[in-house]
Amino acid sequence: MKISEVMTAPPVCVAPHVPLAEVAGQMAECAVGSVLVVEDGVLHGIVTDRDLAVRGMGGNLDTRARVDAVMSVRVITVEATDDLDVAYRTFRRTGVRRLPVLEADRVVGVLTIDDLFLDVFRRLTDLLGPVAWSILQEPPEQRSQAGSPG
Repeated sequence: MKISEVMTAPPVCVAPHVPLAEVAGQMAECAVGSVLVVEDGVLHGIVTDRDLAVRGMGGNLDTRARVDAVMSVRVITVEATDDLDVAYRTFRRTGVRRLPVLEADRVVGVLTIDDLFLDVFRRLTDLLGPVAWSILQEPPEQRSQAGSPG
């Protein structure tokens, strides 16, 4: 399975000059924990809700301060065409929780740890679905007798 099949797209992006208050508002409105800082199609950084709290509020920055004052500039990315195993290895190796997804140096999405959890849950549901139905179709008295020592 490819990263593009699991990632969240389109990503929430802001320009480097956007004020922290506006970034926080966009994060709340879009229900995301991070935004990508992009200018002219080029990824410049990523800012998370933790960055806003620790570097922004914790650093006594005004809410009118620019987002590039708190963003992380060292961004680890993956390619949309990469196999999902690449993302698992990248998350494990780096310890980050979010990976911007690129397609020919253009940002096309974000892959989060939560996206991987959802993928795992979907796969388990697909796998266990037929088993669950066979158990549900079995009369209750047979289930209780089958589990008792005899």
